[in-house]
Amino acid sequence: MRVLLIEDELDAARLTASLISQAGFDVDQAHCLGAARDAVTRSNYDLLLLDRRLPDGDGLSLMSLARELRPGIRVMMLTAMDDTGDKVSSFDLGADDYVTKPFQGEELVARIRACVRRPGSGALKPIAVGALTFDLATRDVRIAGKPVVLHRRELVLLESLLRRVNRVVSRETLLDEAFSPHDDVQDNTLDMAVSRLRRRFIALDAGVAIHTVRGVGYMATELLD
Repeated sequence: MRVLLIEDELDAARLTASLISQAGFDVDQAHCLGAARDAVTRSNYDLLLLDRRLPDGDGLSLMSLARELRPGIRVMMLTAMDDTGDKVSSFDLGADDYVTKPFQGEELVARIRACVRRPGSGALKPIAVGALTFDLATRDVRIAGKPVVLHRRELVLLESLLRRVNRVVSRETLLDEAFSPHDDVQDNTLDMAVSRLRRRFIALDAGVAIHTVRGVGYMATELLD
């Protein structure tokens, strides 16, 4: 599951991101509303962890855009604003949960898991292509019902392709979603990662084809006989 943490206090953001990452979630960070809008527009997220007081405005102003672009996305407020009125206004605007700072790490992780398990999120429906199924909430991959273990980067790459199955996904999008700014990315890094994933699918008879669209990107489809 992919999470966007929107927090302007850098130390707090680093610690929170580390905590969530250790719990098995993929976490991106934005430190202001402008960066958060760009991230939500560009990438698919299952959950926003949203602060209220940000350098360029109130985090609540991001809510409608996130809902419009990503129907089914979950939004959890993560803020020091603990007044009842602040909580009510957040829920009225569509927040799924409201966690006040300071918080206990175990409780935050538990509430994140509970939040994304709630019914009504179309984003959490498993994707099925050929013999492969991919659970967006747990990143459980199965081929013909049998679990398959993939490297973390392969999982992110697979998710990026499957969310847009039967559509071309640009190289820029795949690089942005599967690799962090700190990764040593060479010209052929993405191509090698896709090739490894493609070989795994062939060996496991997944019924999934990954097509190369030269100069543009890649597209996942069901493998036709």
